[in-house]
Amino acid sequence: MRTAILTISTSVSRRAAEDSSGVLLARLADAAGADVDAMEVVPDDYGLIEDRLFHFADEGFAFVFTTGGTGLTPDDVTPEATRAVIEREAPGIAEALRAESLKHTPMGLLSRGVAGVRRRTLIVNFPGNPRAIEQTFGVLAPVLAHAAATLAPDGGRRHGH
Repeated sequence: MRTAILTISTSVSRRAAEDSSGVLLARLADAAGADVDAMEVVPDDYGLIEDRLFHFADEGFAFVFTTGGTGLTPDDVTPEATRAVIEREAPGIAEALRAESLKHTPMGLLSRGVAGVRRRTLIVNFPGNPRAIEQTFGVLAPVLAHAAATLAPDGGRRHGH
């Protein structure tokens, strides 16, 4: 389950802040059985986000997990860039992440993250806040293997799905 982590943060890309969210997301993905093969940071820039998402999908990654850029500020363009790349949405994932976030804070309502598939790659937007990632990743973890299997070229038939 080849995985890429894309941190979307202008301050991290300028080295004005540490990438604690991307590091945490990579650790959680690894613990859930994903093979984190790439970690990158880009600023809050629609074109750059879109470019990296296309790149990872074209390179055949099973998953791309983004962190950051899902709020309400004018710079938060991750959902829009993700929608430009995906071919099919997976709304249940984004809904479940928001529902889990709401158990911890009403601010979960303000997250605009999306999830969807391009070719055989599942792209999921996580918030930029490490605590929010910690609180929500567990919702996605149990379905990662099944998602990867169904997105595989044989559609999971080899694994009995």
